[in-house]
Amino acid sequence: MQANRKVLIIGPAWVGDMVMAQTLFTSIKKNEPNTQIDVVAPSWSGPLLARMPEIDDFYTLKVPHNKLQLSVRYQLAKQLRSKNYDQAILLPNSFKSALLPLWAKIPIRTGWRGEFRYGLVNDMRILDKSLYPLMIERFMALAYPKGAPLPRPYPNPKLIADKISQQKSVEKFNLKIDKKPILALCPGAEFGPAKRWPVDYYAEVAAMALAANWQVWLFGSKNDMPLAAKIQQFANNQCDDLVGETSLAQAIDLLAMVNAVVTNDSGLMHIAAALQRPQVVVYGSTSPKFTPPLADNIKLIQRDLDCQPCFERTCPLEHMRCLTDIQPKEVYNAVLELI
Repeated sequence: MQANRKVLIIGPAWVGDMVMAQTLFTSIKKNEPNTQIDVVAPSWSGPLLARMPEIDDFYTLKVPHNKLQLSVRYQLAKQLRSKNYDQAILLPNSFKSALLPLWAKIPIRTGWRGEFRYGLVNDMRILDKSLYPLMIERFMALAYPKGAPLPRPYPNPKLIADKISQQKSVEKFNLKIDKKPILALCPGAEFGPAKRWPVDYYAEVAAMALAANWQVWLFGSKNDMPLAAKIQQFANNQCDDLVGETSLAQAIDLLAMVNAVVTNDSGLMHIAAALQRPQVVVYGSTSPKFTPPLADNIKLIQRDLDCQPCFERTCPLEHMRCLTDIQPKEVYNAVLELI
């Protein structure tokens, strides 16, 4: 195969998907170590991609999610024409994601058949979901010829924390790095409440850990601040509340320092897994059979109810038993087993 190729990846729009996309980047590098890999993605992706050693450059697509804004896409495509990419690989299946590689005049444009993309994607793949049940398989397959078997074992995402940024974050948030183990709690999930283990249960886990001489750090976005406030109230404000305070870069670098993580099926779950942190994941409406955390030291806790997985944002039956039946003591004991 041609050496020193240049590949442009049109990246996904969600944190967890971008973490899992590292399996594609690793596959490309395994096939052709000298390949240059650049990524076009939303601005928030920059700090995440900077912690993936496979990535050479990153371009921000300054378009809000679900917006077309053709002129913005066209201007970026014109900028990229001079880069002379050999191939573009499109991870989203949308029509709009296929426009930029076409306008950038990239000769090979690889992607799965999606909405109205004939002619835009000229290396079209037809997805057999039974052949590729995992999202990472659907990403990785785009690095290989059509129908080629995927080599095993699959690579796990592996993020590299920035040590300088890490130390600055510790100082900024006045965190104590001493002999006490650190438990990270990530109570949020952007998808909806059917993916969020009850905040009262998280609070009980925090209380148990604090009583056992752990430190407890809380992570999440600004949307999760009410959840963190409830945990702090229950824990007498003894947790280090980082929710809504850290940038994505700071969250990555600080999560790399903890001894264990409890989380829902969320973007932070995938980040913690890619940092190889021991992790307990509580599953409710979703399933690990499509987008599991990709690491070895993981314990998944879920019930086997007739109604799950429903993949709904809110519980259609209004009882949330897939989450409420999982008790705090079970989760805390799972943390102890992991470490």
